Amino acid sequence: MSKATDGGFSKRPLKVFLAQPRGFCAGVERAIEIVERALDRYGAPVFVRHEIVHNARVVETLKAKGAVFVEEVDEVPEGAVAIFSAHGVAQIVEKSAESRGLDVIDATCPLVSKVHKEGRRYAEKGFEVVLIGHPGHPEVEGTIGQIPGKVLLVSCVEDVAQLEVADSNKLSYVTQTTLSVDDTKDIINALTQRFPNIVGPDVRDICYATQNRQTSVRQLATMVDMVLVVGARNSSNSTRLREIAELEGVPSYLVEDANAVDMSWLEGVESVGITAGASAPEELVRELVDRLGESYAISEELMSGVQENIQFKLPRKLLKEPTESTAA
Repeated sequence: MSKATDGGFSKRPLKVFLAQPRGFCAGVERAIEIVERALDRYGAPVFVRHEIVHNARVVETLKAKGAVFVEEVDEVPEGAVAIFSAHGVAQIVEKSAESRGLDVIDATCPLVSKVHKEGRRYAEKGFEVVLIGHPGHPEVEGTIGQIPGKVLLVSCVEDVAQLEVADSNKLSYVTQTTLSVDDTKDIINALTQRFPNIVGPDVRDICYATQNRQTSVRQLATMVDMVLVVGARNSSNSTRLREIAELEGVPSYLVEDANAVDMSWLEGVESVGITAGASAPEELVRELVDRLGESYAISEELMSGVQENIQFKLPRKLLKEPTESTAA
C-alpha cells in the first residue's frame, strides 16, 4: 500500500455510483410537508396515525417538531388535529375519526387515492375486485377498507389459481401502488389468462416512482460490485430494490442508515452502487457516503436517469389563510 504525503497510509480507492432517481417521491414529500405545515398552523401537538412514511429518521425528526404518532385514532384526544399517513386508511378509520370530532388532514398519496376510487367504481358496477398487493401492508389494508364488498387479495401468480369468484364476467383488479409494472405483469397475465374478461387500470396508473427507482437500480447493479439500498426494513419498495439488485447478480444489502453497514462487505469491492427507497431522505445517503469515505478514497458518479418533477397539491385547508388573525 502506498504512503500518503502526510506520512500515513493512503486509503484504497472506492468508486461510488449514485442511482438517479432515488429517495423521496412526490407522495412522500407531500406527506411530510403536510405534517410540517399542520404544526406551523395549529401548533404542537398534531397526531399522526401510523408512521407518516416508512422511515425512522423522518418519524423522529417530526416527533422532535411536535408530531405525536399513534396506532389508532382512539388514542387521539377528541377534537385534536389528526393526520392520516401517506398509505391511506380504511373507511372505518375515517368514520371513527369523525365520531371523535377530530380535525382530520388526509396525507394519503394521490396515487393511492386514485386506486381507492377505481376500486369503488368497479364495486359500484357490481364487479368483484382483485387487489394485487402484499398482505398486511398498510396501503393494502387501507385499500381493502375503502372498497365496499369482498376484495380478493393476491400477492403472487400461485394465488391466482386459488381464486374463487362469483362471476368471471364481472371481475376487476387494482394494484398496490408500491409495486411496479415489472412486479405485477406476471400476476396480471395470469389473471387475464384465467379470466379473459377481467378489467383493470392502464399499467401507466402504477406508481411512476416505484417503476423509475426499480429501472434505475437494475441498471446500477450491472455497473458495480455491490449495491447498498438505503431504506427501512418495513418499506416495501426499499426491500424490492434490494431484491432486484441481487437478481442482477451482485451482493445487495438493505441498510436503514450508515451505522448499519458492515464494512467487511466491502472486502475486494472496487465499486459500490447506492440507491434509496421512496421514503428515505437524501441525508441518509450522504451520511452513508461519508461513512464509506472514512475508510476509502471515494470518487462519486451520478448516474443518468429520469428527472422527476412531479408535485402533488396539498390539502386545501393547509393552503388557505387561517380563519382567525394572530395579529395583536
